[in-house]
Amino acid sequence: MSKLRSGLCLLAIASLTVQARAATSGPDAAAPFPVTITVDAARPEGELTPIWRFFGADEPNYAYLKDGEKLLGELGQLGQPQVYFRCHHLLTSGDGAYALKWGSTSAYKEDAAGHPVYDWSINDRIFDTYLKHGLKPYVQLGFMPEALTTHPQNYPHHPPVNERANPAAGQAYPPKDYAKWGELAHQWAQHCLQRYGPAEVAQWYWEVWNEPNISYWHGTHEDYFKLYDYAVAGVRQALPAARVGGPEVAGGPGGRFLQEFLAHCARGTNYVTGAVGSPLDFISFHAKGAPVFTNDHVRMGMSSQLRNMNDAFAVIASFPQFKSLPIVIGESDPEGCAACREPRDAYRNGTMYSSYTAASFPRACELAAQHGVNLLGALTWAFEFEDQPPFAGFRQLAGAGIDLPVLNVFRMFGKMSGQRVAVTSSAGLDAQTILHAGVRGQPDVSALASRDAHQLAVLVWHYHDDDVPGPDAAVDLYLRGLPTGISQATLTHYRIDRAHSNSYQMWLDAGSPLPLSPAQYAQLEQAGHLAELAPPQTLDITAGTADVKTQLPRQGVSLLVLTWQ
Repeated sequence: MSKLRSGLCLLAIASLTVQARAATSGPDAAAPFPVTITVDAARPEGELTPIWRFFGADEPNYAYLKDGEKLLGELGQLGQPQVYFRCHHLLTSGDGAYALKWGSTSAYKEDAAGHPVYDWSINDRIFDTYLKHGLKPYVQLGFMPEALTTHPQNYPHHPPVNERANPAAGQAYPPKDYAKWGELAHQWAQHCLQRYGPAEVAQWYWEVWNEPNISYWHGTHEDYFKLYDYAVAGVRQALPAARVGGPEVAGGPGGRFLQEFLAHCARGTNYVTGAVGSPLDFISFHAKGAPVFTNDHVRMGMSSQLRNMNDAFAVIASFPQFKSLPIVIGESDPEGCAACREPRDAYRNGTMYSSYTAASFPRACELAAQHGVNLLGALTWAFEFEDQPPFAGFRQLAGAGIDLPVLNVFRMFGKMSGQRVAVTSSAGLDAQTILHAGVRGQPDVSALASRDAHQLAVLVWHYHDDDVPGPDAAVDLYLRGLPTGISQATLTHYRIDRAHSNSYQMWLDAGSPLPLSPAQYAQLEQAGHLAELAPPQTLDITAGTADVKTQLPRQGVSLLVLTWQ
């Protein structure tokens, strides 16, 4: 093992020692507390929108590397409808070099006379890999190529692979020529049409830039609106039916940025056409939690993430002409830096991250319903980090090809379909309660349920903001409103906890070995898959009702799937 890789391994072990100690490590001394969850399969509450089918990462070039392509293949198997993938740096100049929070393509150069030279070979390799595995691009038009930026002197070239590149360098500046920027967008979209066909490209989303209200953009708000108008005009010139949107602001509404952007799209002067308004097919913003390290453990901050959502939804709802547009939360995560590793980030490898994910997604839908807006997606900004050891402490779905518990929550989500149905819990918290106070008192033990013609699926979580041990929940799950014509059904029970769907805990129990032997790798790879709590069983149905009892550990997540003919 190289000295660098060995150092990274030691850092990973040191940074995660706290989580290993704090995470639930077996039966707690306290007795389980009772929880009653009632699911009424005969009370539909609208279509189950699969908002979890969006993912993304800073580093575009990981897509076609060994572990990146392996993970894309797994994401492509999450079920229908298909998964979308967003990444930065698709227009950042380079030769395919990558680093933490940075990547590059050869898309745009200029010859000695200043004429554009386009080269889509690396971009094609990225998108080809997505499509090969059943994913579709959520295309980010950014960042600024070296030949177009107003600050080429600040441009990065081959940052060290294992260090974070500067997100505010030369690629974060406005173009020296907006017409050339617009033509770059047009040429890229036209190339995609020729390569993939209009029926395929019409299914993609095209968004402009990333977080233009912070250091990713060294221009004014108006400069961004101009950037948006030229980019959208270029894409629409190639494909009038292209789905275009933005502004991907950080911090929910980003202060007044989202409101000003929507006002520009509604009634501002278009920088390209001079007409009133700008095309807008979907609205995007970012929502992040705020974990802290306190009293020797991580305390999550789901309230911050929900507040970002709530505030942005309120702004969108205030524009009647846009209230029904699809919304994609273009980055939706427990905190804001996937490539950072600080004490507060020590939740990532284990079941704190998976239980947080299970509990937070339904609350996003709840808040959207309260504001009457159309939430289409909540994009998880987590992928993998190439050239790193497993369990390195990054925010990711898998490390070195070994799946982490959080990925199994998305596998659970992917098994749900049809209509949402009514759920009540004696120990559940609602979105407004968590938004204002977090989950700092009683745990949140609740569920999301869906039903189609031959299946009832119930996702149950046991979540608390504090990453410390706590008693199990003794869950009585009452199923009501099942078809009265059936007397039996098959129950399959999937579980994420200390002993199931948890490669990280297996690694800890083995003494955190690094490097891994081939046999150890194979065991951890298998442990990272979604596991059943027990073999499928036959469940008796009486007059459309059935009862299931289960003991759910703190940070545990269960998916119970009831199927019938």
